[in-house]
Amino acid sequence: MGFFKAYDMRGTFGVDFDLATVYKVGKALPGVVGGRRWLVGRDARASSPAVRDALVAGLRAAGAEVTDLGLATTPMVYFFTAEEGFDGSVMVTASHNPPSDNGLKVSKRGALPVGYESGLAEVEARVAADAAPVPDVPASTASAATDPERLARYVAWLKAHAGNTDAAPVRVAVDCSDGMASILAHALFPHAVFLNDTPDGAFPHHAPNPLLAASREQLAAAVRARGLDVGVIFDGDADRCMFVDETGAFIQPDYLIPVLAATFLPLPPHTRVIHDVRTSRAAIEAIRALGCEPVIGKVGHAYAKVLLREVDAVCGGELAGHYYFRAFHGCDSGELAALRILGAFARAKADGRCVSRFMAPICGKYANSGEVNFKVADKPAAIARVLEAAKSFGAETGRTEIDGVRLEFAPGWISVRPSNTEPYLRLIAECDTPARLAAWMQTLSAAIGRS
Repeated sequence: MGFFKAYDMRGTFGVDFDLATVYKVGKALPGVVGGRRWLVGRDARASSPAVRDALVAGLRAAGAEVTDLGLATTPMVYFFTAEEGFDGSVMVTASHNPPSDNGLKVSKRGALPVGYESGLAEVEARVAADAAPVPDVPASTASAATDPERLARYVAWLKAHAGNTDAAPVRVAVDCSDGMASILAHALFPHAVFLNDTPDGAFPHHAPNPLLAASREQLAAAVRARGLDVGVIFDGDADRCMFVDETGAFIQPDYLIPVLAATFLPLPPHTRVIHDVRTSRAAIEAIRALGCEPVIGKVGHAYAKVLLREVDAVCGGELAGHYYFRAFHGCDSGELAALRILGAFARAKADGRCVSRFMAPICGKYANSGEVNFKVADKPAAIARVLEAAKSFGAETGRTEIDGVRLEFAPGWISVRPSNTEPYLRLIAECDTPARLAAWMQTLSAAIGRS
């Protein structure tokens, strides 16, 4: 798909796309999405001002009225899209990608996502068919700063929806990853130890992807060195957050879905909580223990936000560190998730439990492989080999085929799904013992092979 991905548009600036492409995308969006009132925000990457300018020029060429948020987090764009009734919005960001990359995250009225299956394919077709000359786009005279009035309103809303904060605050380190969380982190976490809290699109300290162990090393070291209770790290555009405990150990993001759900208690019986096909059985069981109903869905924010609204879930999350909220217009917010989860850790601290002890009933229940990527030439054939090999694990107790295949067995489960954009299979296994997990992974890896 090149620049056009399953959930957004993203690639290396000057290689996968250029300003002419962005201008044509802007021209196409009002006709595909509908409506004239559009909101635009951007991150601090070196290419973002020019990309923003080309996008705005294209939108205006199509008759759109554009409001510019300036520097913003992606959740901030979602929030004001819905709150102020914009017809559509675009966040200029490549999220966790390297500094050379950039991209566009598109939403329509109500902050509903626009993915490849819900509009971007048509945008791609219109861009390809647009042979009209692209005019020179002058450099913008818009302020590079964040809209201060809207930022203040957004911070106030987040604080008002942070949940129960009566417990003694935890001692926390906040790593903004040189990204957009920097513009509001000090207001949200006034007593924190801050790392990399100046927006810098070159990301000089580490990659803006908290899923990479190397990106978390600085945070983990700071937590240990200062004797802090917990650390939280944001990705480049702040739509995701992840945590390390007091020892610096990483907390797998799906383990925190039931922790987040618990911050909304009391809830009516069978209140729904969404999760993706990669979610740990321990997290699903913990959701049920709260009296909630877990609802499984496809991987990716473009699917999760739709699912949350369809089933009227109170919240949900994904292995990748996205957390979704009914109260946040069905969208993901790393900032809101961080506030509420830190509140849960604070209440645990007041009860005499450190973060690792608090999380142990979930984190330590099963042995989990994490997501492992295999490069394969023929994805369907490789999946077929996985399913055949998995027959040796015993009788199936459940099967889900909404996104690849998830197979349930008495002692564990596996998930195998094809990448939407790359020649990879993504595999996860979880078992009752580390020994069984090692055996299963050996069997599955051999079945997939590497090609």
